[in-house]
Amino acid sequence: MSSQKVAIVTGSARGIGAAVAKRLAADGLAVAVLDLNADSCADTVSAITADGGKAIAVGADVADESSVTAAVAKVVEELGPPTVVVNNAGVLRDNLLFKMSVDDWDTVLAVHLRGAFNVTKAAQKHMVDAGWGRVVNLSSTSALGNRGQANYSAAKAGMQGFTKTLAIELGKFGVTANAIAPGFIETEMTAATAERVGVPFEDFKKAAASQIPVNRTGVPEDIAHTASFFVSEGAGFVSGQVVYVAGGPKD
Repeated sequence: MSSQKVAIVTGSARGIGAAVAKRLAADGLAVAVLDLNADSCADTVSAITADGGKAIAVGADVADESSVTAAVAKVVEELGPPTVVVNNAGVLRDNLLFKMSVDDWDTVLAVHLRGAFNVTKAAQKHMVDAGWGRVVNLSSTSALGNRGQANYSAAKAGMQGFTKTLAIELGKFGVTANAIAPGFIETEMTAATAERVGVPFEDFKKAAASQIPVNRTGVPEDIAHTASFFVSEGAGFVSGQVVYVAGGPKD
């Protein structure tokens, strides 16, 4: 079996997940590019392999335990035991509380929180067996509260509590757990939010940048750099942390 470390990056067909998958591959890891539909992962996998990296596409519904179990088994068979998990998969169902349906609430909590639980639980045995592991969870500045995102804010706040608990439980096995809380990142999700509120995306970005100390919005690579550090050997004494990658101080 190859000594190359294996990472699973969920929601990595596009956006932040794709950037993280590419960066970890550039760092020398073999990467399982996991999304709801394996076919949608083709571009990310192709980009990695074109640069000399190793990656496979894996389809799974992270909210479904049996789907995740099968996906992790596929990763073990084709790449080796995963010792790095980046829980990035997510969806938006934004609405004000009085308009938000139970399905809106349940879907967001299921994908973000249950998904992170399912994937981490399925992979942690391989980390414990190896005596080394990294879990990186994607939270958000919305964990601090954001109008129209009661479901998303609750999910992202939950990711922070989940992260800190993993750090406590798994630290003695050589496994670290940290969370990244992005601010405004230019992705299909933020473009969809701009469309929902009826604002051209360029204007939406400009307005956001005016409130950010570094005077620009973020890009997926900003998050990938942070994930790369958390996964690195140099971050072995960093665990249970939540880092806000938002271009400046957060209240």
